[in-house]
Amino acid sequence: MVAVLAAACGSAVQSMNAAPVTDAAWPTPAGVGGPDATAGGDSDTRCNPLASLAPAGLDPSGPTLAKIKERGKLIAGVDQTTYLFGFRNPKTGKLEGFDIDLVNEIATAIFGTADGHVQYRAITSSQREQVLMQHQVDVVVRTYSVTCARREKVQFSSVYYVAGQKILVPKSSKAQSLTDLAGKRVCAAARSTSLAKIATDPAKPIAVSVPNWSDCLVMLQQAQVDAVSTDDTILAGMAAQDPTVKVVGEPMTQENYGVGIPKDEEDLVRFVNAVLDKIRGDGTWAKSYQTWVGARLGPAEPPSPQYK
Repeated sequence: MVAVLAAACGSAVQSMNAAPVTDAAWPTPAGVGGPDATAGGDSDTRCNPLASLAPAGLDPSGPTLAKIKERGKLIAGVDQTTYLFGFRNPKTGKLEGFDIDLVNEIATAIFGTADGHVQYRAITSSQREQVLMQHQVDVVVRTYSVTCARREKVQFSSVYYVAGQKILVPKSSKAQSLTDLAGKRVCAAARSTSLAKIATDPAKPIAVSVPNWSDCLVMLQQAQVDAVSTDDTILAGMAAQDPTVKVVGEPMTQENYGVGIPKDEEDLVRFVNAVLDKIRGDGTWAKSYQTWVGARLGPAEPPSPQYK
């Protein structure tokens, strides 16, 4: 009986012939898509997108602020995947970055401290208008460029940061512009102004969209795209994480970051603008900039506000 079983087992093993694998493709991130030129950009001149509502002081009054105070928390839509601006520190598990500092300043102005008074909601770039229009968050602070197209759906604070779209490529690449990437795959986040620029560029690079900027870096590392193109702030974070890539080229656009706020909450817009005026003047903006960005992008001053 033992001999029979042994023979049976032996024949079973001999019959299993696995096909050799010669080339296994890297898996792509979920949600990879194509071009989308609907986000608008700095060429959209239907309005003056940078003009916000004038601040009305740091007294947290008004219907929206009363609701936030009663709730006891500021609900903020943020990023958790963009190093330097909004990312989760793997050592502490806490969200950190330039944009996170700004959220904490807004919460401190309302409650006296941010501790225990902020509810972060991690969102993708494509969700920014959605969560504001559906009143799922009070503010969106997520490298959010102010455009006329977006102003039709949401309100914005005054501009708190000015970035410029550049290109990230492997250090072995000779590309310096989108012209050098004609017919090549270039990655950006879905519904971003960066993707709109790639999709409409005369050189006709192939736009590849993903939910999060970190997905672009992964695809570049796996040679699934030839380049990543977005704001220099975001690319600086990628280059700091991966020494095999580099940021190249001159700025192709001017990206003016504002705090996104629901369309019908003017009291919150005016309050956030008062907070921004305060941190521009008392050194808080400069301290946060130097902590997160200064060493990689050089010295900068807070942008001057424009009001209606």
